[in-house]
Amino acid sequence: MVFEPFVELALLLVIAAAAGAIAVRLRQPVLIAYIVVGIAVGPAGLQLVHSHDQIDVLAQVGIAVLLFVVGLKLDITKVRDIGAVALATGLGQLAFTILFGFLVILALGKGVVEALYVAIALTFSSTIIIVKLLSDKRELDSLHGRIAVGFLIVQDIAVVLAMMAMSALGDTAGATGWVVALSLLARVAGAAVLIYTLMRWVLPGVVRSMARSGELLLIFAIAWGTGLAALGEWAGFSKEAGAFLAGFSLASTSYREAISARLTGIRDFLLLFFFIDLGAKLDFSTLGAEVVPAIVLSVFVLIGNPLIVMSIMGFMGYRKRTGFLAGLTVAQISEFSIVFIAMGIGLGHVGVAALGLTTLVGLITITMSTYMILNSHSLYRVLAPLLGIFERHVPHRELAAEAPEDTTQRPQLLVLGLGRYGHRLARRLREADLTVLGVDCDPELVRRLNAEGFPARFGDAPDPAFLDTLPLGGLRWVISTLPDVESNRMLLHALLEHGFKGEIAVVARDEAQGAELWRLGVPIILYPFRDAVDFATDNIIAMMRRQGGHHPGNDGSMPPGGAG
Repeated sequence: MVFEPFVELALLLVIAAAAGAIAVRLRQPVLIAYIVVGIAVGPAGLQLVHSHDQIDVLAQVGIAVLLFVVGLKLDITKVRDIGAVALATGLGQLAFTILFGFLVILALGKGVVEALYVAIALTFSSTIIIVKLLSDKRELDSLHGRIAVGFLIVQDIAVVLAMMAMSALGDTAGATGWVVALSLLARVAGAAVLIYTLMRWVLPGVVRSMARSGELLLIFAIAWGTGLAALGEWAGFSKEAGAFLAGFSLASTSYREAISARLTGIRDFLLLFFFIDLGAKLDFSTLGAEVVPAIVLSVFVLIGNPLIVMSIMGFMGYRKRTGFLAGLTVAQISEFSIVFIAMGIGLGHVGVAALGLTTLVGLITITMSTYMILNSHSLYRVLAPLLGIFERHVPHRELAAEAPEDTTQRPQLLVLGLGRYGHRLARRLREADLTVLGVDCDPELVRRLNAEGFPARFGDAPDPAFLDTLPLGGLRWVISTLPDVESNRMLLHALLEHGFKGEIAVVARDEAQGAELWRLGVPIILYPFRDAVDFATDNIIAMMRRQGGHHPGNDGSMPPGGAG
């Protein structure tokens, strides 16, 4: 049965929603459910969906948005901190997997060329899947998360180089290795100059102008991410590299948290099609007698790759826990592994049996590593006594990274909404030697306050994804001056979801609004107008009594604005 593309996409969403609901009910990863849906509706299953081109486009946009968000979170200071370990771990894992994987595959009775191809394919880990899992666990900004993203980027660069080498081999013009290398070097240099120029002189003003409208900022972010993704592919890199650079180019702006928060829902929606598309492309007709070799290689990837990462990180001075959590992120192969083998088939270097073997290894390792990453902390507690060999007596590099922070700069209070009341409130609190962080959705106000030395961030306060970017852990108070009840309801729910333990106070415009906020469970309600009137009245009465009934102001005893 063949449907129109819109009907097929609607059917796909319904099936995915049902499968996701079942997975959540069974406490299983939703990601695995989506891959299973792809297998079920694809050529290997019920063959319900034929709009592969449309699904593929949505999947590619989802990948671009995901890598854009990853680049957006990349703090240049953190890159300097983890650059050495990311490079060493990435290159070390690549060398280990290629060498020992090649030997294992030869031992399984495969030919030299096929063994080399499959060994290279086993080195590629799925950046997309790992970043999605770390993001869902809110560990993307953790030490092991930053290191993992670092060496995954090293792997992605290796993927690009491998693909370019494959393209050169298939080039009928017979381009030499020197020509390919010089061409790549020129393109990298050109990309670096372009990105630096845009970051330095163009993007700050453009983003500031776009931020005047939340909807326009969202459209601009998607356009910028997909635009540079397309440019990256055109320049001979990859869509992933272009999207990552697009996000990185905006990482130094004060709007990155707001952009990231707005893209979270769109990212998750579009990545649904990536996982379904991945499942639908798994070709089971080529498996044949590859089950036993696939199981052996899957064990090699699931155990060997994490071990080499832990070894390198332990040698470089990181704790065994950090090495273990980072190591689990390379315990699977990538969708690009299948593409790489397919390119080899197209060049006549390997047969379809290699594709079947790689496909099965991908299915096993992606499934198993997803469970391993989601349960990483429980696994560590069980295996910790056995991991001591992967840790130096003094993990000097991690200890240096944990240098005591300046806790005096950590905010004690968060003021959401910096209008007349919120701004004055925040300033008075700062005058009392309290550390305050302000949040407002007016980009010009935030820019002006930051220029004055007042710490403020641009963003949509009730957005749970934006709250992820705020330092809620050390806060003692959250004070909301947001004008409407619905925004405060969303804020209260988000704070409870984040496990906030401090005090929450909300400004009410009148008694009716205060009563509604009280019913929502707001513990502390501030009434600025009522309090101002009460304060002014008390001041006037006190001054009249001190003056013996004289009219206040005749002798200048009440300064302008003195009543509040």
